[in-house]
Amino acid sequence: MSIKALFQKTSNPAPLKPEPKKKAKPAPFSLRLNAEERAFLEERAGAMPLGAYIRQELLGDRAGKRRAARKPTLSDEQYAALLAALGQSRLSSNLNQLAHHANMGTLDASPKVERQLQDAYAAVLAMREALFTALNLRSGGGQ
Repeated sequence: MSIKALFQKTSNPAPLKPEPKKKAKPAPFSLRLNAEERAFLEERAGAMPLGAYIRQELLGDRAGKRRAARKPTLSDEQYAALLAALGQSRLSSNLNQLAHHANMGTLDASPKVERQLQDAYAAVLAMREALFTALNLRSGGGQ
């Protein structure tokens, strides 16, 4: 094969196979309501999400199963306590400094520092559990 033919063959590769098209999700349906109509429907829906209420009313038993929405029920006091604990902990700054020193190889590995790391880890787990409890979620890991 001549150099010219070889060059033309490699410079014009075979076209790539087109990727198979994915099944498109149906387009969402939009419904415009005025303020009074929306207020009326929200009142009728109660704690149920408005979309779920409308779907249930329109389709009844034919409405497809949907993922249950989790709506956290935090009181203002719980929010304040969690945010105060996070703010006072300076946790993100301290963790960033630890990561920086660990990456540089300058992290002091004395028993005192190790104990402080274990205390910080326990504090992070405690805050995590408090968040899971406040948000009505199940904890999936940790110790």
